Amino acid sequence: EEFPDRMMATFSVVPSPKVSDTVVEPYNAPLSVHQLVENSDETFSIDNEALYDICMRTLKLNNPSYGDLNHLVSAVMSGVTTCLRFPGQLNSDLRKLAVNMVPFPRLHFFMVGFAPLTSRGAHSFRAVTVPELTQQMFDPKN
Repeated sequence: EEFPDRMMATFSVVPSPKVSDTVVEPYNAPLSVHQLVENSDETFSIDNEALYDICMRTLKLNNPSYGDLNHLVSAVMSGVTTCLRFPGQLNSDLRKLAVNMVPFPRLHFFMVGFAPLTSRGAHSFRAVTVPELTQQMFDPKN
C-alpha cells in the first residue's frame, strides 16, 4: 500500500444479471474482487438486485429510478459512517470498526442492512418498537 497508516473503506455495488444495464458489468465484478481483497481494509457490499427487490416489495415502487436506489444506498452509507461523524464509545473510527468486525485481514467484506425502510417521499411516520426494528433488520428481504 502507498499509505499503510490509512484505512481504506469501500462501498461496492455487486451487479446482478437481472438488472444489468451495462454489457461489461458481469466482468467488472470478478475482476475487481482481487483489488478489493488486497487494497481495501473494509468493503461494504451492496447487492444491486436486492436494491431493486427492496424498492419493489418493501417500498412498493413499481418502476424504481436511480434516485430511489441511491436513496437506499445513501441511507446505508450514512448509517455505517455515523460513528465517524458523531462522538461515541464504540467504533469511533475506521480502525476501531475493523478491529471489532474483521476476524482476519482478508475477511473484510460486509453485507449491509438498514431498518426502518421508508421511501423518499414518505411524509408520515410511526413509532417502531424494538422487536419490529430487530425483525426488519434480520429479515432476509432486507
